[in-house]
Amino acid sequence: MSNLDNLTSKILEDSNKRVKSILDKAENEKKSIIDSKVKTAKDEAENILKKSQIEAKSKAERVISNTYLKVRNEKLRAKQEIVDSVFDKAVESLNKMSKDKYLKFVKDVIGSLDIDGDEELIVSKEDAKKIDDKFLNELNNELANKGKKSQLKLSQEKRDLNGGFILYKNGIEINNSYDALVFSLRDELEQEIVSALFS
Repeated sequence: MSNLDNLTSKILEDSNKRVKSILDKAENEKKSIIDSKVKTAKDEAENILKKSQIEAKSKAERVISNTYLKVRNEKLRAKQEIVDSVFDKAVESLNKMSKDKYLKFVKDVIGSLDIDGDEELIVSKEDAKKIDDKFLNELNNELANKGKKSQLKLSQEKRDLNGGFILYKNGIEINNSYDALVFSLRDELEQEIVSALFS
């Protein structure tokens, strides 16, 4: 019987050792799996954190960039309003010319143009009051002295001009209104004005 007890004891001992070995192996695998999952989770958390930091930085840079653009655009808009105001005041100033200066302006401009001399002079209702037959005769005499026709006449048509005049013939208009003249000079003068005002 003792052999049987020994054998049983041996089998139990071996079984216990195997169970312990299996349990140790399972515990090690469990630990390894948990460590691996924890490492993966930490790596993912770190990647998510880095990605969110990059996105936050990128978003902040976009917000700052957009703010700079808005500020720049506001400055440009303000400068443009000031420049527009300068040109509007130039037209206003031209409009305040005395009758004599206005008539000299009309005479000088017409004298400098290559026209036939039989055009119609279109002006505003206000400026029409400044032009009389004597002035038209003087203009026509000057045109005749230059070998041109001397048939320039004041048109019955009155335009809503902001000063100046338009010469009209056969559907063609030469616009010498103050607005058109100031606008034609704007490109070359605008940079000078900006430099003078904002430097």
